[in-house]
Amino acid sequence: MSSWTRWRGPAMARLWGFCWLVAGFWRAALACPTSCKCGASRIWCSDPSPGIMAFPRLEPHSADPENITEIFIANQKRLEIINEDDVEAYVGLKNLTIVDSGLKFVAHKAFLKNSNLQHINFTRNKLTSLSRKHFRHLDLSELILVGNPFTCSCDIMWIKALQESKSSPETQDLYCLNESSKNIPLANLQIPNCGLPSANLAAPNLTVEEGKSITLSCSVAGDPVPVMYWDVGNLVSKHMNETNNTQGSLRITNISSDDSGKQISCVAENLVGEDQDSVNLTVHFAPTITFLESPTSDHHWCIPFTVKGNPKPALQWFYNGAILNESKYICTKIHVTNHTEYHGCLQLDNPTHMNNGDYTLIAKNEYGKDEKQISAHFMGWPGIDDGANPNYPDVIYEDYGTAANDIGDTTNRSNPSTGVADTTGREHLSVYAVVVIASVVGFCLLVMLFLLKLARHSKFGMKGFVLFHKIPLDG
Repeated sequence: MSSWTRWRGPAMARLWGFCWLVAGFWRAALACPTSCKCGASRIWCSDPSPGIMAFPRLEPHSADPENITEIFIANQKRLEIINEDDVEAYVGLKNLTIVDSGLKFVAHKAFLKNSNLQHINFTRNKLTSLSRKHFRHLDLSELILVGNPFTCSCDIMWIKALQESKSSPETQDLYCLNESSKNIPLANLQIPNCGLPSANLAAPNLTVEEGKSITLSCSVAGDPVPVMYWDVGNLVSKHMNETNNTQGSLRITNISSDDSGKQISCVAENLVGEDQDSVNLTVHFAPTITFLESPTSDHHWCIPFTVKGNPKPALQWFYNGAILNESKYICTKIHVTNHTEYHGCLQLDNPTHMNNGDYTLIAKNEYGKDEKQISAHFMGWPGIDDGANPNYPDVIYEDYGTAANDIGDTTNRSNPSTGVADTTGREHLSVYAVVVIASVVGFCLLVMLFLLKLARHSKFGMKGFVLFHKIPLDG
């Protein structure tokens, strides 16, 4: 019984954890191909006997191939081919090494689903040719091809172009065999009619108003003759292209404001490599206030907003229908600019109940305007417990004046010539002062009347008392 007690709690948990770990390794071992060793994230096959004849695959439903990040293969003389579906299950693969083996052929789409690949090492294999189409979609930081018996042809000139385009002085010592079976340094290889292509995009002014249409034209050249295509990225607007040999056009209709700033490219590609010519699309459109919320308090009070527009809109705030001036106590702040979208707030320093009211934002440029309004409640009126006062006053501090504000200018400014809100405040203060003075005067008059009436009654009482004492008494 005591031994059972000792194995309960943390000790038992550790035992179960060890058992699961052993079971996991055993499961992976059962799924691992012969002559290979498998871990949670790595497969390595280096035992030449009996060796492998095909690219290693894990047994279905027995392990998670997407967790494999490295595959190392060496000394496998009978491994000659990588087929299109051999590597597709290893979507998390980053490093692929096949060295000192018999690899002769790699299918064009072998790495189509391995977008995470960063390092490929095919040193000392039997490759005689290798197309750039295997790797054109990958962002490789290293491709090692030393020790392969390449055949001197236009098909491998892309490797030479890749070596020449590297900024690093470290280059691979690569050779190819010519028709005389003589080793030629790849750096010295010259193949007639085999060069990089070129693309030329003839674009009109790519500043266009929202809803309009535009047509782009492109021409390509090269030998071998290149294939031409358009790379429009995630273009939202409707578009269609026409291609005729080395000429092509792209028609974009009903252009959306969401496409402003997008890049459009014309690409020419052949065996040796590719070239592209690109333009940026600029779309002009009327402003839209996409976000306006009630004020929030942080270091300052802030009425947050988001405005879209191109060219950049000018902003104008109104308070209870009157133009609101920006000063050191109230100003527009733009915190984030994302091309044609502006995120900011109307910042207020220490507002009180006198600043409660309706705030209206108007955004305007040459293509139109937009406006939105919110009701702001910063503080309850003094003496009212619930802090609610539905009838917001029109009074604001004298420093909260009036001025227009361009969205790109967040400098505090004051314009004394437009004192609409100030004038309204002074008028209301004058009315309040008159009411208070009239109330005080009325009260004083009532007190004086009361005192006069009291004094009159006291005077009559004294006279009656004197007359009573002067009347003689009859004997």
